[in-house]
Amino acid sequence: MSRRLDLNLLPIVVALYERRSVSQAALSLGMSQPAVSAALAKLRAHFDDPLFVRTPHGMEPTPRAAAIARSARGVLDRIEQEIVADVKFDPATTKRRFTFALSDAGEMIFLPKVLERIRRLAPEATVRSVSLPAPEIERGLESGEIDLAVGYFPDIKKSNFFQQRLYTDTFASILRADHPIRSSKLTMAQFLSLGHAVVHAESRSQEVVDRYLARKRIQRRVVLDTPHFTSIPMIIAQSDLIVIVPQPLAEYFCSIMANLRMVSLPIEMPRIDVKQHWHRKFHYDAASRWLRSVVSSLFQDHGRTP
Repeated sequence: MSRRLDLNLLPIVVALYERRSVSQAALSLGMSQPAVSAALAKLRAHFDDPLFVRTPHGMEPTPRAAAIARSARGVLDRIEQEIVADVKFDPATTKRRFTFALSDAGEMIFLPKVLERIRRLAPEATVRSVSLPAPEIERGLESGEIDLAVGYFPDIKKSNFFQQRLYTDTFASILRADHPIRSSKLTMAQFLSLGHAVVHAESRSQEVVDRYLARKRIQRRVVLDTPHFTSIPMIIAQSDLIVIVPQPLAEYFCSIMANLRMVSLPIEMPRIDVKQHWHRKFHYDAASRWLRSVVSSLFQDHGRTP
């Protein structure tokens, strides 16, 4: 005879021990009385013990049944509390670290608002930002080392990843405020005559502009090619170069440096979807769901053109 015990029988032992009645145990478990009787027969055969005997006072447990019931009750309580019950996440008390994959442009656009909101709602939590190639971001999302990738990441599109569109954005250009070209909108001749600074960062948003200009057969004169957005405001403010960057970044640069201004282009720029990405392993994780809700509440369709 197999000694493997069907663990589904444990709640029946506990119910019989507490109710002292097959009918009452069946009622408490939402089972039929014959089903409880059949389960009791299996238990008796497994333990080679009557377990419960009929007396004028009801079904009294044998010493073996009492010991089993006490142990089973502890096991069932732990299962209910640690496995079956919803895992709670309390941002107010968590001390965990939240890691975002962001480009340097993403840090400037997203991180200040995200950090402020997390500091307010989860004061004991810490925030980390990493800038990595797409394959490393994918591995980090899968392992849990990265919680979210936020921005323009066109390579993160495998079936194991979820994504949520936050908003659709476009690009804008900036010149130094006292640039010799004074007009607020460039002509095509002016656009082609200017020296251009181009940023090819991890986010790859510049590739959208490159492909768009190639389709239009527009060849700009690239004077500077850099992987960093952070140096661009200083470079533009001290040169006659023009740069095309994501519009929120152009607005940010012009807000922090007086010697910069935005200028309209002679062509309409393409649009990109800005998204947050996460691995399917963490789709139902309480902390991940909370973090995603923080990001979406701050940035989803935040007034930009959909």
